Amino acid sequence: MKKFAGKGIWGKPLLWLKRAVILLLSLWVAGIVLFAFLPVPFSAVMVERQISAWLTGDFGYVAHSDWVPMNEISAPMALAVMAAEDQKFPEHWGFDVDAIQSVLDKDGGKMRGASTLSQQTAKNLFLWDGRSWVRKGLEAGLTVGIETVWTKRRILTVYLNIVEFGDGVFGVEQASQHFFHKPASRLTASQAALLAAVLPNPHLFKVNAPSAYVLRRQQWILRQMTQLGGESFLQEHKLH
Repeated sequence: MKKFAGKGIWGKPLLWLKRAVILLLSLWVAGIVLFAFLPVPFSAVMVERQISAWLTGDFGYVAHSDWVPMNEISAPMALAVMAAEDQKFPEHWGFDVDAIQSVLDKDGGKMRGASTLSQQTAKNLFLWDGRSWVRKGLEAGLTVGIETVWTKRRILTVYLNIVEFGDGVFGVEQASQHFFHKPASRLTASQAALLAAVLPNPHLFKVNAPSAYVLRRQQWILRQMTQLGGESFLQEHKLH
């Protein structure tokens, strides 16, 4: 009788938990399939930022991005984020194994750094911010999903449209309009490198008030863009 009563107590919560997990997995699978060709209206990080703003009483905050296809994003911008964040992007299958091993060796297994553009896209689009092994595990699974279903060009397009460049500034089109008063299609190499320079932490590093570190990083990114091969690098890998 006790065993039966226990089942009755935990049966319904476990059933609802199972249904919630199935629903979440179904939404992720649907998102991976649909966003392989449809514009992304918002990301999980945008939702998280918006809810956080409301909870703190900031009702003027609006988290959104203005979707643009790759042919409306300047080639230097596409090149700059790879030069800054993931130079092996066209070659890997979602994970930079050498970079991961380097971080593990250096930091004793701490969960930071070594995230590819594919991993960042999966995290920004589908998951919450922060660091935990649970989130990292989900991120890995979602990364495999988008790498399997999407092209590299599509991953780069989605990344550029949802990445955060500043407080409430999401996506390259909004960032370009906000900081340079021009469409993303007209961003210069210098402006693209400056935007890419703040990506490690757009809440600490500012495009409109760049620190000495950000300016040094901008110049480093410009050099890396040249070393990668410039626009021919994008054409070679069919990324733009």
